[in-house]
Amino acid sequence: GYVYHNMGNLLKVLTCTDLEQEPNFFLDFENAQPTDGEREVWEQVDLVLKDARSILDELQAYKGAGQEIREAIQNPNDEALQEASWAAVVPLVGKLKKFYEFSLRLEAALHSLLGALTNETYDDPTQHLEREQALAKQFAEILHFTLRFDELKMTNPAIQNDFSYYRRTLSRMRINNTQAEGENEVNNELANRISLFYADATPMLKTLSDGTTKFVSENKNLPIENTTDCLSTMASVCKVMLETPEYRSRFTSEETVSFCLRVMVGVIILYDYVHPVGAFSKSSKIDMKGCIKVLRDQPPNSVEGLLNALRYTTKHLNDESTNKTIKSMLQQQ
Repeated sequence: GYVYHNMGNLLKVLTCTDLEQEPNFFLDFENAQPTDGEREVWEQVDLVLKDARSILDELQAYKGAGQEIREAIQNPNDEALQEASWAAVVPLVGKLKKFYEFSLRLEAALHSLLGALTNETYDDPTQHLEREQALAKQFAEILHFTLRFDELKMTNPAIQNDFSYYRRTLSRMRINNTQAEGENEVNNELANRISLFYADATPMLKTLSDGTTKFVSENKNLPIENTTDCLSTMASVCKVMLETPEYRSRFTSEETVSFCLRVMVGVIILYDYVHPVGAFSKSSKIDMKGCIKVLRDQPPNSVEGLLNALRYTTKHLNDESTNKTIKSMLQQQ
């Protein structure tokens, strides 16, 4: 079994004198292993995360059928070109369906993790994240996947073009009573849902924020703070690890730094969606100035995408109540 003395060297908790201080512990994103109490949820989520890598690889390799579609549209009477474009689009739609179905699994995994990280086992979110490091790491991996998926999707216009061409062709075939191979793949109702999914600029983030909001509303006995505090604590932990040299020096890989940055931004955006007044208001528990400063202290080309995510995919940044300093810190090029 898992030996408890391991916890000691996993977490050198610095002694907190001031209670207002930020949670100060090292969250071992590189090596955290599940304890017996975490194992059941961890194993469920692990199955989903194992598939997340191949989903990103497939999305990255997604080239689209732009060429075939253009030729078919320009030559509407050429049957061979119509068939060629349909043959090119059907397998791509199979992939898009697969990504969409994965989003449902990701949401279910998020539910399990939130359940474990917000329940009454420990007094506060810091204790949860500190003592359930393997689950905290999985939560971080889900956020990391989400931001990466959405970045790839945003820079690939072929996805929506392919899918809408598929739907137009399908309805034309229906009108002409042509039997469409591939139709059994995605029926009309599913096509509507998939279409809505890809219509969002950041579909995976929307899945997570809807999933988190649903989690909060389904668990009426659980104060919303349990969930939002879990998110704000995670943001603080990432920020503190990034700005504290003796923590940062414990990362064995440079990739862990970019992982941490991406997770910090992911949690901020999620908090901004789920918290009633968002991440940028005075009552927010996230130190936004500190987080933006950490991003600004990195080599600029490495964080431009993350700064853009804060600029363009948050919900409350442009509210009246947002602190002017925070706005101008983000606006600076």
